[in-house]
Amino acid sequence: MAFANICWSEENFSCSLCLDVFNSPVSTTCGHNFCRTCITKFWDEQVQYKCPVCNKLFNTRPDLQVNTILSELAAQQKAVKSCLVCFTSYCQTHLEPHQRVARLQKHRLVEPKNRLEDRMCKKHDRLLELFCQTEQVCVCQFCTEGDHRSHPVVPLKEEYEVKKAQLGKIEAEVPQMIQERKQKIKEITDTVERSSKDADRELAIGGQVFTALIGCVEKCRDEFNQTVQQKLKSTEKQADDLIKELEQEIEDLTNRSSEVKQLSHSEDHLHFLQAFRSLKDPPPTRDWTTVEVRPPSYVGTLRRSLDQLEETLNMEMEKLRDTELKSVQQYEVDVTLDPDTAHPRLTLSEDGKQVHDGGVKKVLPDNPKRFPWYIHVVTRQSFYSGRFYFEVQVKDKTTWYLGVARESINRIGEIVTPETGYWTLYCDKNGLVFLDDPVVRLPLRAELQKVGVFVDYDEGLVSFYDVEGRVHIYSATGCTFSEPLYPFFCPGSHDYGGNNSAPLIISPVNQTD
Repeated sequence: MAFANICWSEENFSCSLCLDVFNSPVSTTCGHNFCRTCITKFWDEQVQYKCPVCNKLFNTRPDLQVNTILSELAAQQKAVKSCLVCFTSYCQTHLEPHQRVARLQKHRLVEPKNRLEDRMCKKHDRLLELFCQTEQVCVCQFCTEGDHRSHPVVPLKEEYEVKKAQLGKIEAEVPQMIQERKQKIKEITDTVERSSKDADRELAIGGQVFTALIGCVEKCRDEFNQTVQQKLKSTEKQADDLIKELEQEIEDLTNRSSEVKQLSHSEDHLHFLQAFRSLKDPPPTRDWTTVEVRPPSYVGTLRRSLDQLEETLNMEMEKLRDTELKSVQQYEVDVTLDPDTAHPRLTLSEDGKQVHDGGVKKVLPDNPKRFPWYIHVVTRQSFYSGRFYFEVQVKDKTTWYLGVARESINRIGEIVTPETGYWTLYCDKNGLVFLDDPVVRLPLRAELQKVGVFVDYDEGLVSFYDVEGRVHIYSATGCTFSEPLYPFFCPGSHDYGGNNSAPLIISPVNQTD
């Protein structure tokens, strides 16, 4: 080719817009060359199309022609190696001295690198070819004789291999971490979706209940108003009738008074005697001394209306309690008692569903999970999120404890309160008590046979229910949970007469009860 022996500098193959070696060079009709991307972008930003070099104006956007010769020459000018000694990158043509001159052949050549200055130590102007493992930075040879003298250093390649292996491990872990986070997003999304459905259901139920209650209140109000108005109308009618009768008698008496007055002035003996005869029989009148209008008594009217309203509200509350119990029963969990935690006097059934005081302290191996002082036991299962519910039969028992306890409770013995990690309902002959400081005394429910325990870990809620009576007993709210919770049981001691010998029995939930 005609240009094969011509010596060209890199400047001859630089785009006047980006000042770099041509990339896909194209020519304009005025004979100037640019990178296709550069000239295209330049014209996209102009109102008029002109040449950036000679400023020639074009009526329309010119068609660009690929400059094949310039493309081939530019390709030859691209850097093929970088010299870490000369601190420069070379194209194939300018690299030739490094391949021919003995002194230059000792220079270290690497694949083309950008920003070679970043590979030099800013303090010593020497190549960064070592790695300080103490400060985790790249250093030069002079650095190891100064600030990094006592630090372990290794060649970059050696540390590269170590970090590459770590990177491979990270690369393998990242997809798993991504998958875990996607799964967590799904869990959160599912939770929000369930929460939305629960909220819709609760709003629907609440809407029905409040509509019914509003209807009851309005009905009682209307009946109360009607009763009071009827009493008032009855009194008003009685008064009107009496007033009319009185007015009629007044009219009759007024007429008689006129007749008497007129007759008293008569001097005609015959007429006087004949007229007087008719005056002997006065018009019939009532004895009004005992007649009175008694105002109606409204005492008790409002109370009776409110009593009726209360009865209706109680009926609605019963329906609501039944709905509430059914809503928590859906969170039933299958739990079994853990024999490794049971006090030596306790006897557990083989299936782990029943516990009672056996009366005799067994010799058992030491276990840090065991309750050594009080006849307590917890389940094998623990819960550290979400909601859970279980039911326990307490029929024929006179004393018992039920509830939940956190994992870190002191099993040697302490006061059973939320402060020490217990949320517990206690029953004895004196009634029901929620063990707190101070205790919360509750009404003793007649013939309490089965107790339901519901926990919402995230909301900090522990609730107790009379399952047979479909009644809420008590709720501890605002609880703070930060570790696993275990269902907690204490069947209470029994005496020699056999009182309180019945077991506590973990029962399956039957929502049709």
